[in-house]
Parts: sequence; structure tokens; C-alpha cells
Amino acid sequence: MNTENKYLNNPLHGLKLETLLTEIVDHYGWEILHAYLNLKCFKTKPSIASSIKFLKKTDWAREKVEAFYLYQFKNLPRADSEQFQLPPRERIVSAHHKPGKPKELSFEDAERLRQKKAKKSRERSSGSANPWANWGK
Repeated sequence: MNTENKYLNNPLHGLKLETLLTEIVDHYGWEILHAYLNLKCFKTKPSIASSIKFLKKTDWAREKVEAFYLYQFKNLPRADSEQFQLPPRERIVSAHHKPGKPKELSFEDAERLRQKKAKKSRERSSGSANPWANWGK
């Protein structure tokens, strides 16, 4: 696949971080973004400028916001396991998938998602999933 066609169907291609952030803040607001993404820059005195400064320095946080943009705001189907391994800006979206209307998000859904992630984290850190769990006992 040649490089110019690689990103043709990725909504992030050519999109400035400022534009992306402005779009999702205008649509969802800072509180929902913090509830779903749990980034301090969206909670404590949030602004576009300070958030951009943080996101440009912090790859994992920027990728989290870009994935939110693709799968919540643009309502695209989740990436397959191969594409999921790539940063969001490098993912190829199938040509037949077109961006849809932004998903309706709520604080209740954000809390359920947070609890689900916390449960998975606890399960991973206990028992046989964690080879260090019984170390030193």
C-alpha cells in the first residue's frame, strides 16, 4: 500500500490537535471528557491551550483522546486487534466505514465503564494472572 493512500480514511489524518480538542469540548464539555478519559487537564482549570500543551508532551494521553475522538465522537467501529496495536493516527479505517453522529454519553455510563475497568484491573493484579502476587509469601 502506498503512503498517500494509507491514511485516506482516517478522520485524524491532517487534523490538528487543537481542532480535534475544540470539536469534542464543544460537543461534550470538559466534565464528560474528564469522566470518560480521567485526565487531570480536563478537570483542573481546563482550557484548550493547557490541554494541548499537556497532550503534545504525553503520547499515551494524546492517543487516549484521539481514540475517544474516533470511537465516541466519530462513532466508528472499534479497530480490529491488528489495528488496535497502532496509535490512532496510524490506524486504517475500512473504506466502507464512514464517521457517524457522536455517541450520546452520560456520567452514569462513564461511571459504569470506570467500575468495569477497575474490576478488570483488580482481576489482573490478583491470582494467577499476576506472577508476582505470591512473591515473598
